[in-house]
Amino acid sequence: MESRPAPLSAALRDWLRLERVPGIGLLSARRLLDQFGTPGAIFRAPPERLRQLLRPAQATALARALLPDAAFDAHCDTIAAWLRTPGRHLLALDDPAYPAGLRQIADPPLLLYALGRPALLAGPALAVVGSRNASAQGLLNAERFAEALSHAGLTIVSGLALGIDAAAHRGGLRGAGATVAVVGTGADRIYPARNAALARQIAEQGCIVSEYPLGTPPRPENFPKRNRLISGLARGVLVVEAAAGSGSLITAKLALDQGREVYAIPGSIHSVLSKGCHALLREGATLVESADDILGQLGGAAPLPPDARFVDALLDAIGYDPVTADALAGRLGVGVAELHGQLLALELAGLLERLPGGIFQRVPG
Repeated sequence: MESRPAPLSAALRDWLRLERVPGIGLLSARRLLDQFGTPGAIFRAPPERLRQLLRPAQATALARALLPDAAFDAHCDTIAAWLRTPGRHLLALDDPAYPAGLRQIADPPLLLYALGRPALLAGPALAVVGSRNASAQGLLNAERFAEALSHAGLTIVSGLALGIDAAAHRGGLRGAGATVAVVGTGADRIYPARNAALARQIAEQGCIVSEYPLGTPPRPENFPKRNRLISGLARGVLVVEAAAGSGSLITAKLALDQGREVYAIPGSIHSVLSKGCHALLREGATLVESADDILGQLGGAAPLPPDARFVDALLDAIGYDPVTADALAGRLGVGVAELHGQLLALELAGLLERLPGGIFQRVPG
């Protein structure tokens, strides 16, 4: 017989109870927390004091939240069981591990469900967003920018959607900064299904974050709402490709409202997917052509230098003729994944040039 999970603490149950009170949204909850400090103190507050701060229906709903509720008890048991698995976390707004960047926004989630490495939520980060129906060049740009910025110590934040988001996550996973996926479902759900393998990799090496209760399905209204978390977790937002009216432009606007930087990659004047980026540039976004354009403004952690013990052998193996990563891995007797980070580091150091088709060439000097 399976053992019953350890019950949640009284304090965490109060956070979960506050989150479920009908009619109490995030702004009302934030106002109450500013007045009383904790959910427990809110529930213990004199009714007349609550009626001064809330509408009558809200005050009544708060009082009823303390009544016995079998559905709420089952909800808490489900969460407790979910938390038994290592790597799963539930962060309340007052938890020291709750990301400071989100505390600064107007409507931070009361609770964050996290899979993986929640420490990434506290580090320097850049959001990378763009079209779900991206061009091949857009996908390449997203992946390469994310990889370079991750190697420079920035965590790449995106939304696990198809297209630019997925490419950004893949690039982020190859660097020290890794990646954070902010999802519009419960943290126990994967959407879209085509990104299932990527989501598992992010949960192992990065972090998946959701403000929605476990089991929440992919509702259309959740995705624009979660965009404020994508921008809120980051120092800035890079828009790679976006059509006019794209959801990525919503994220960019939220970033500006939150005091974050906005960056955009220009594209062809004939491409529909360039329209959104060009509109952002006209409105004052920073034009970027390389990762250095962002790092020069935002900074990051200390860039990772090439492994000095490996550099000479790698350059000798490359010679001065164009060569693929697979061929280099064979010459050196190492795996392509191990080699990839060193190739990018040498490229950032100006010692290598990456040619079309995944071919590398040594820069004479």
